[in-house]
Amino acid sequence: MQENKEKDLEGLVGDAKEYVNTRLEYTRLYLIERGSKMFADMVTNATVAICFLLAFLFGTFTLALFLSDVLGSYTRGFGCVAAIYLLLALIVYFMKEKYIEKAIINFTIRRYFNKLADKEEEDEPKI
Repeated sequence: MQENKEKDLEGLVGDAKEYVNTRLEYTRLYLIERGSKMFADMVTNATVAICFLLAFLFGTFTLALFLSDVLGSYTRGFGCVAAIYLLLALIVYFMKEKYIEKAIINFTIRRYFNKLADKEEEDEPKI
């Protein structure tokens, strides 16, 4: 009887060690998955941001050259584009607290929770 209890205790300890090791391995794999998803998200977002920035810069340069041709002077054309950006910067500066920051915060929170909901849907067992 005592021998059975010792074997059961050894088996229980072995099962507990196996459970802890399995749990650690799961946690490690889960963290690797989350890290790789975050890295992939950052790389794709950076790529999109760079493409938009390049398109914006080339569009700005094209607008400046067009206005230079219309106004007959490179100085006037590029000066008009600079004035447009100065006006845009002032509008953003004065509207940032009321409209822009709230919109960015809401967008970020919504995006995070949508990704979290997608992750929960993936984790649900398929029947």
